[in-house]
Amino acid sequence: MTATATTPSEIVSAEALPLLDLANYQEGSIVSRVILKREKGNVTLFAFDEGQGLSEHTAPFDALVQALEGDAEVMVAGKLITAKAGHVVLLPAGQPHAVKAITRFKMVLTMIRS
Repeated sequence: MTATATTPSEIVSAEALPLLDLANYQEGSIVSRVILKREKGNVTLFAFDEGQGLSEHTAPFDALVQALEGDAEVMVAGKLITAKAGHVVLLPAGQPHAVKAITRFKMVLTMIRS
């Protein structure tokens, strides 16, 4: 998937929006919504139902998890981290990582392509 500099934002610009309301929980699922998509990076909001997760994978770019609501286990290169609302976790490029919701969990994932 490739984005160009002309790709518009997925949300309306120049407005204050309720971040937590931009993606709703769905039973037994993970819901994601791209907030901003550009050539040099993406910002995506995720809503994980309890027990749901993203399996271990790697990415060629750094990413930042910003926990907004609930609790999750974030595994980074074999290190288990508990992320709670208000926490941030850096996922370094090339390092295996995974996310599993302990409770219903919302996060913003910012990926920087540089």
